Amino acid sequence: MSAARSEKRRGGVLGFLRDLVVILLLAFLISFLLKTFLVRSFFIPSSSMEDTLQVDDRILVNQLVPGMMDVKRGDIVVFQDPGGWLNAPPSEPPTGFEWVLQSVGLAADTSHEYVVKRVIGVGGDRVACCDANGKITVNGVPIDEPYLKLPEGAPASELEFDVTVPEGSVWVMGDNRNASKDSRYNQDQPGDGFVPEEEIVGRAFLLNWPLNRFGVLHNPEETFTGVESAG
Repeated sequence: MSAARSEKRRGGVLGFLRDLVVILLLAFLISFLLKTFLVRSFFIPSSSMEDTLQVDDRILVNQLVPGMMDVKRGDIVVFQDPGGWLNAPPSEPPTGFEWVLQSVGLAADTSHEYVVKRVIGVGGDRVACCDANGKITVNGVPIDEPYLKLPEGAPASELEFDVTVPEGSVWVMGDNRNASKDSRYNQDQPGDGFVPEEEIVGRAFLLNWPLNRFGVLHNPEETFTGVESAG
């Protein structure tokens, strides 16, 4: 009777371990599929999007944008460097456990190959700065940008520009306008400062770390009221 009870206990432990392994494998598989097709995590390496996003924040990105969903003015997007935007040294590839977690989407991507900015103009838009009140205009409509980090009374951009966004591309700028190397400062690069939509990884929709700043990243659609009809 004792031997049978011991054998039963051993079988229960083995069964538990087997079920645990299956659950862990399923969890990693689901995380991998989510990262590949739906959601991906990134960290914020610079102050260019303050105060909306701060250094070392973690964000979740919806990879259905663009593709199944259109990129919209006001979206915060993550995209691969179109070429010449980043001067950061090549990042060290993750190793060991960190690599495993990044591969399945359980840790933020810490490489230096991606840029985070806000979309100001989409294909066909004429984006210019600045009007007599120091505001950016999109299709001739001045826009109020509540997310900007600027000294009081400063214009929305110290650098003047007047561009028309090619179809299939976007014009992006940082919220911390005077500390952002965005479309304005990359007009001498091969892409003329525009970001092709195929380079966009996705739209940021959630700030998930640190927990005291946890929240949804909203698109300020009221900022671009009237722009569509003007375009």
